[in-house]
Amino acid sequence: MAIAGFGEIAEQLRRSTVLVHAGARGNGSGVIWSADGVIVTNAHVARGSRASVQLWDGREFDASITLRDPRRDLAELRIEAANLPAASAADSSQLRPGELAIAIGNPLGFVGALTTGVIHAVGPIRGLGSSSWVQANVRLAPGNSGGPLADARGRVIGINSMVAGGLALAIPSNAVTQFLSAGSLDGWLGVTIHPARIPRSGRRAEALGLVLLEVESGSPAALASLLPGDILLGTEEKQFASTDDLAAALQGTSSRLLRLEFLRGDYARIRRVTVQLGTEKTTRSAVAA
Repeated sequence: MAIAGFGEIAEQLRRSTVLVHAGARGNGSGVIWSADGVIVTNAHVARGSRASVQLWDGREFDASITLRDPRRDLAELRIEAANLPAASAADSSQLRPGELAIAIGNPLGFVGALTTGVIHAVGPIRGLGSSSWVQANVRLAPGNSGGPLADARGRVIGINSMVAGGLALAIPSNAVTQFLSAGSLDGWLGVTIHPARIPRSGRRAEALGLVLLEVESGSPAALASLLPGDILLGTEEKQFASTDDLAAALQGTSSRLLRLEFLRGDYARIRRVTVQLGTEKTTRSAVAA
């Protein structure tokens, strides 16, 4: 079925999509979210504190990473530019299966590549926690991450993140808006986590653990001496039952201390560490106990 003005819609979406260079891990994509230089991409694309961004017209800018949420795989970048061709966002809660989906990105070195498909479902996916995903049968490849998934009118309905079960998974646009409204790095811990079931002696049921796959240099987690391979169990007040519990524990609007329980080494005993949140201190402020 032909869509009136589809060529213009696709071209405008391309102009709102950027190429993100973030070190030796390869390139990704991003979406111009506001005309004054706010760009949204995946957290796994923007892993450090700086990146560079190339616009559709070839201009390149250094970008600072001002917000990052590895749990939801989102990052906010900012560049010094004005009057950019910002994308418009749709209400992802109104999406229905069968609607047209358009993905734009920079896969395998092809800048502004377009692919189309339909929405398969919107909601949580087994094994990926309680977060909702826009699931579409569009083809994604390395380099598409962080780019827009849009509807037939060119409005962004999600940020492409990964492929699972043959479907593209995108973070819903409403979740992106919520992420940007946080407005600070207070809840940033600086880790990449993976949930796992941990056998616990003396207990019938296994406990949930959040395995630290990566710990960013200079992050609150690194300054608290947490290391890759450590397993977060919870706070002193509450054991983690999902990744959402960690996100809830990190929420806040001021400088504060968070006491975490974790396992290390042979996992024979529970350790505790105090993490400083909501601050940009660069000196070691806590030691794992």
